[in-house]
Amino acid sequence: MSVREILLFPDRRLRMKAREVSEYSSQLAELAEDLLETMYAAPGIGLAATQLGIMKRIFVMDCSSEEEAGDPRVLVNPRIVWASEDKEKRDEGCLSLPGQFAEVTRPASVVMAYRDLQGESFEERLEGLWARCAQHELDHLDGKLFIHRISSVKRQIISRKAKKAVREASLNNSNPQKKKDGE
Repeated sequence: MSVREILLFPDRRLRMKAREVSEYSSQLAELAEDLLETMYAAPGIGLAATQLGIMKRIFVMDCSSEEEAGDPRVLVNPRIVWASEDKEKRDEGCLSLPGQFAEVTRPASVVMAYRDLQGESFEERLEGLWARCAQHELDHLDGKLFIHRISSVKRQIISRKAKKAVREASLNNSNPQKKKDGE
């Protein structure tokens, strides 16, 4: 198990659509462990393989509250088979767009069909934060970010801020004197 580097916007790989998983092997289980470890270390509540540059249809999530025991989920080849007509508007953020948030409207509940790490099929009704997180991570597998679900004006503002943050981080990492002065 290892913590991996999360791709940051505007990395073009974040816009790529993931391929179906066809082989359920120990490598897939290792990827799931790495996804969970990376998600918890970030810290976050969900992470898709595409955010690590791996174009496989698998994501992990754990929306447990701090008072609850962890409830990590691994969803392979997920798809929404039903979505409520009731919509919810809530702030969303993303590990690939650190520090950026916007209100996104999504169905309040969904039924997600998926496979586990052994290839067994499941359907699960998700509500509240679990439903939002699953939809957000499924978007990643389809090459979409939450900023593609908001107005173009808000998207441009967040895009500029995120690109600036990536540039600044890159400059700080490549200039040891600047990094030393900032400590």
